Amino acid sequence: MKKNGWILLLFVFLGMIAGALAANWLKSVPGMDFLTRTVKVHWSPSADLLVLTYNINIALNVSLLSIVGIALAIWIYRKM
Repeated sequence: MKKNGWILLLFVFLGMIAGALAANWLKSVPGMDFLTRTVKVHWSPSADLLVLTYNINIALNVSLLSIVGIALAIWIYRKM
């Protein structure tokens, strides 16, 4: 399989989703709150240029398990 940047981006995205799902499933387990606690990163650029107006909202909820999922996805990508 040929490696390229798009495949790595796909792996990172899928690893982040897998980590977020695991964090969501483990949220009710006592003693796992340090793994499932999320930090919200929010970015919203906007501009009014008289001809063009845009407003973009991007929010990312990051937990320790989603970071572990990203690291695992990168490791799997490198092993391919």
